Amino acid sequence: MAEIWTMGEMIVEIMRVSENTPLDKADYFKGPFPSGAPAIFIDTVARLGCGAGIIGGVGNDDFGKCLLDRLKTDGVDTGGVLVSRSASTGCAFVTYFDDGSRKFIFHIGNTPAAEAKAPKKDILEGVKYFHVMGCSLSSNLQFAEEILRTVKIAKEMGARISFDPNLRPELMGDERAAEIIEEILDYTSIFLPGEEELMMLMKTNDITEAVGTCMRKRNIEILALKKGSRGCTVYTREKVVEAGVYKITPVDATGAGDSFDGAFLCGLLEGKSIEETVRMAAAAGALNTAAFGPMEGKISKENIYKMMKEETV
Repeated sequence: MAEIWTMGEMIVEIMRVSENTPLDKADYFKGPFPSGAPAIFIDTVARLGCGAGIIGGVGNDDFGKCLLDRLKTDGVDTGGVLVSRSASTGCAFVTYFDDGSRKFIFHIGNTPAAEAKAPKKDILEGVKYFHVMGCSLSSNLQFAEEILRTVKIAKEMGARISFDPNLRPELMGDERAAEIIEEILDYTSIFLPGEEELMMLMKTNDITEAVGTCMRKRNIEILALKKGSRGCTVYTREKVVEAGVYKITPVDATGAGDSFDGAFLCGLLEGKSIEETVRMAAAAGALNTAAFGPMEGKISKENIYKMMKEETV
């Protein structure tokens, strides 16, 4: 029975083979790789041995098969995934630059995810955590409304809501998406933003003020502030925990934050301390970056615990 669920876009990524190759020039790509922030997140959950399920949509095509085969193989419950005969699986074309930045072209607005609906309660039976990605809320307004309905269902069933705003300018659309993000924040217990995202959502340019405003929200229990190469600071009502990053040679940073989220929720589900939970999450994020492809890092309990024995920087 899945205890951690998510709902969101399920796509494949088709990636430039080499850095500094713009998307408006003819050159080589590599892929498809199973992707989509919610899919990367939930695959990490499953690989760490926690019950995992996803609600979304794919097309009745080879890209959809690529996604479903990978998720099922890793142990994700895909019973909530719609397989559409009228729409194609979403995809993203990605290029990388040597300064660490990326550029995307998304084809996901009218993909099968837009056809997915909030599930009946029996699908979510046993849910303990329901995770939302902000990019899923801004790609298609109809789908965002269904995610919001599912958040309310999960909350009624006793689940804690976790939220990674994961905002991307390329996906921002209707103003209603911003309203939905604010509404989901009101339900959120575990909040996992980056610094820029937190300041944007808290409407301030001061990170200390943003943290204070966030922690005054009634339902926020844990704020895990992701700071990239500077690690993560976790705020609770009782304490503040600082965590560094593990030294690793990065190959592809795509999905690192999503894997961080998955391991973080696994730690909480297993009743681990905040200190151990954030170290697990940092290890998952690091392992994710060590392979080319959004969810190709060798994430497993064995590799996580092995990395956790190392010192962070």
